[in-house]
Amino acid sequence: MTDRRERIHFVTGKLAEHSLRQVLDSLAPRVGFEYSVQVMNITVAALMTTPWIARKLAVPEGTTRVILPGSCSGPLEAIREVTEVPVARGPEDLRRLDEFFGQQSRDLSDYGASDIEIIAEINHAPRLSRAALLTEARRLVADGADRIDLGCDPGSIWTGVGDAVRMLVDDGMHVSIDSFEPREIGPGVRAGASLVLSVNSTNVAAAADWGCEVVVVPDVPATMAGLFDTVERLANEGVPHRIDPVLEPIGFGVAASLGRYLDVRSRFPAAEMMMGVGNLTELTDVDSAGINVMLLGFCQEVGIRSVLTTQVIHWAQSSVRECSLARALVHHAVTNRTLPKHVEPRLVTLRSGKPQVHGPEVLDNLAQAIRDPNFRIFAERGKIHLVGAGLHIESRDPFALFKELTATGRSDVDPSHAFYLGYEISKAVTALTLGKDYHQDRALDWGHLTQPEIGHGPSQSAADVARKAEVVPST
Repeated sequence: MTDRRERIHFVTGKLAEHSLRQVLDSLAPRVGFEYSVQVMNITVAALMTTPWIARKLAVPEGTTRVILPGSCSGPLEAIREVTEVPVARGPEDLRRLDEFFGQQSRDLSDYGASDIEIIAEINHAPRLSRAALLTEARRLVADGADRIDLGCDPGSIWTGVGDAVRMLVDDGMHVSIDSFEPREIGPGVRAGASLVLSVNSTNVAAAADWGCEVVVVPDVPATMAGLFDTVERLANEGVPHRIDPVLEPIGFGVAASLGRYLDVRSRFPAAEMMMGVGNLTELTDVDSAGINVMLLGFCQEVGIRSVLTTQVIHWAQSSVRECSLARALVHHAVTNRTLPKHVEPRLVTLRSGKPQVHGPEVLDNLAQAIRDPNFRIFAERGKIHLVGAGLHIESRDPFALFKELTATGRSDVDPSHAFYLGYEISKAVTALTLGKDYHQDRALDWGHLTQPEIGHGPSQSAADVARKAEVVPST
């Protein structure tokens, strides 16, 4: 029988060789691969570049994959020019190889596919100027919306609805009208709206005249009153429709309402369905990402192929982007029958980034090895650690830390440097508070909400030195 196990070739520097081999000796049998290690003639792996590696790379026969140090710089194309074997960067900390292989053990080459439409509602659309409406619609589309829903104001007639719809359609958008009022819906669909939210017994008589798809809702969600009669009438009149039993808020029957979606699916196995998720994301005191993932997972399993979302309340103002990421994650999980874990890190915002722990011995050794005047900052074991040449002080309290630093008699901490240290230490405190991973001179990982790190001006040279220091072994 042919041995089909992977044969992976790891590239590293002299300093990390021993640690890498120790990790691989334990990891390879568990994951099921064979390995070889090429130790380059350089001490610090982080100083390698891919063009430099390409000139010295020696890939053993039978190798199925090459893993480079995660911290090496340069384009991977430089390596691909000298070998046909697939090449990738590993984690920056080799102690995360087990996590790396946990994520890479599955084929994610087709990840990103989805089949749930995201309908993003612009609330109180009649109150916005045309310019503001177009700007908001474009923002929602950029975040992942497939359709823009114009939310009308009950109790009034929007005379400009046709112009608004036409403007968005001319801009290349799919548009829906959110109204029960035929006098608004008619001009909207004639201007190009292709979906109407919503239809029940109060306006179903006009639906056949609109010539577009509609969303059916019950007259009374709790009892489903009127829903099936409306569905039957639309079917008899040939009006395409989606069914939405209406999701209720927590405390007002959320469990029962989820059950109604299952009942409708059982009664209409082939029907198109929609769920409005805002009754949970907007009306619950909790960050919206987790709710969106859970509800889209429910939709994926039940076959609900469209969701309506809003992002008005401050804790739900990234809901469209969250739904866009969530639909790919749940599609992957359901179609591949695999857990939605270690696949989409951008949805983990609050506690993203498993903290690295170097330990006191590593930090003490680093203090003895440093020769430059710059500080390295770490956040681990519940404390902030400030490490410099011959110096390792630690405290949970940043003010106590700075007081201890002042007591050492360091005279080179000028105002600019002190400001830089304060900025970095505040990030470290945040990381400790939330259990996040902290890396000096890098932005904290907030998933899809992460913003690029702010440059530190004159202190940037110190940051460059710190990044290249062999603080932890790298692959």
